[in-house]
Amino acid sequence: MILDKVLQTNSDKKARQKASGDKISRSIAKSVSWRIVGTMDTILISWFVTGTFKLALSIGFIELVTKMTLYFVHERVWERIKWGK
Repeated sequence: MILDKVLQTNSDKKARQKASGDKISRSIAKSVSWRIVGTMDTILISWFVTGTFKLALSIGFIELVTKMTLYFVHERVWERIKWGK
């Protein structure tokens, strides 16, 4: 009887983990892949606006680091929100 409760608790815990959403590693992968696309866009727009490719790369690099960090934090906060799950 006790063993049944322990086994049931473990299986319930695994089911909740699956239902809870993305793992941190998945959030990191999503952050990186999205930022690659977003940074390429920023570099192209910056190059068009400034006419200087070196400046565009500088803007793109700064944007890459800040927005990837912000997206990761945003994703993890939303993972804790139960609304819509």
